[in-house]
Amino acid sequence: MVSRLTADWVTSSTSADAEIDGSLVRLRNRSRQLVRDNAYARQALRAIGCNVVGHGIRMQSRIPMQRGSGRLDERINRQIESAWERWCRPSTCHTAGRLSFVEISRLAIQAIAESGEVFIRLVPQSFGGGTTPLALEILESDLVDEGKTVGPDANGNEWRMGVKTDRWGRPIAYAFRTRHPGDIAGSVGYKLVEVPADEVLHLALLERPGQTRGVPWFAAAVKRLHHLAGFEEAEVVRARAASSLMGFIQSPEGELVGDGVEDGERVSNFEPGVFKYLAPGESVNVPQLDAPDGQFEPFLRCMLRAVSATTGVPYPTLSSDYSQTNYSSSRLELLEARENWRTLQQFLIEHLHRPVFERWLAASVAVGAISLPGYELAPERFEAVQWFPRGWGWVDPQKEVAAYKEAVRCGFATQAQIVAEQGGDLEDLLIARAAEVKRAEQLGIQFDTNPADDMQGGAASATPESDDEIDQPDQPDDDDVEELS
Repeated sequence: MVSRLTADWVTSSTSADAEIDGSLVRLRNRSRQLVRDNAYARQALRAIGCNVVGHGIRMQSRIPMQRGSGRLDERINRQIESAWERWCRPSTCHTAGRLSFVEISRLAIQAIAESGEVFIRLVPQSFGGGTTPLALEILESDLVDEGKTVGPDANGNEWRMGVKTDRWGRPIAYAFRTRHPGDIAGSVGYKLVEVPADEVLHLALLERPGQTRGVPWFAAAVKRLHHLAGFEEAEVVRARAASSLMGFIQSPEGELVGDGVEDGERVSNFEPGVFKYLAPGESVNVPQLDAPDGQFEPFLRCMLRAVSATTGVPYPTLSSDYSQTNYSSSRLELLEARENWRTLQQFLIEHLHRPVFERWLAASVAVGAISLPGYELAPERFEAVQWFPRGWGWVDPQKEVAAYKEAVRCGFATQAQIVAEQGGDLEDLLIARAAEVKRAEQLGIQFDTNPADDMQGGAASATPESDDEIDQPDQPDDDDVEELS
């Protein structure tokens, strides 16, 4: 109901694009200014890139044998993984030759958070001496003309803020500027180029049905962060003023005078630790600059918790303040945040990694860079890959490893699930572990981490035949002592 308490609550029933249109440029510019100049916004963006991408989202080919034995075709899988790893280098995967595929992924998710969206163009051309005719050009959202909005034509196609869509809302083309409107060389003379949608990956988290362009994640926090920056600046100025001995000299005639001050000149500069002598009849009025004690940090924490809720970055990570946390609260907060990170990782895999890989695989096979017999008949068989995003360590390794161990023994989880949560692959772990144990045996080295030496299995699990063997163990003879020494 509209009452005296809600009369100033202004709302609208506009669509998502209607709300974004006209505000996108200003909102994007304010978000970028905060990331440049505000330490907390910069830390939030850094945390998003590190937690979602980190060292990269690794690809593992899982192509089965053609005869249906259930085994993996190791030869083809190694061929695809090796070729993909070579292509992901900066010289071949990036049109400018400066970013690897991992760095493109990290820059993409950070651009989505800062600007609301990012565009990646799939260029069908080889770069840097590569053989696969494919490279990626990462483009800022400013290059898409947000002012190009035209109503539907006879076929039902329309332009919505630089994106041409059909009557179902599916993108058909994008209107790209040939130059950045804010480039140092100037934006005079740029043209609009219509690029087909199948050559562009538009990465944005859509929050409403029918939304065409993305909104910066800092949208709900830009005003708060701006006020917080002003509050911190005022606190610094107050502290500096309070630490200096300052005062206003009042003469009977109403003029400000002092040593070395000419007639009509006001005293405006004061030095810390300096107090000027006063003439008879003059007095000093020192302003009260002290603020209530202990109010700065509670206010700062309250503001940053709201920013944390907006960006999805945990408060301790955003503020670098761990004084308010313990094991239970840290674990609960990290588990909640990691679900958000996993959601973003899956978004990046579905909308960036998988489309790029499938396009790269088709281009590599077409030019003979990879030999895959039968690809033309069943390309989906060779697109069976698994993506492994980064994982996270434990808050308390001793407690959590014991919990994982019990879960596996009780059948509540598998080893593959546990390893995947840490960002690894069980198959690679077992192969590396077997090679490690074999090499240690060859060198005659024995570690207590070998399961065969555990008291629950292997030769070490044999129990003595009688209690006498426990109470009175066999004593080594002289030859045994000499051999041991």
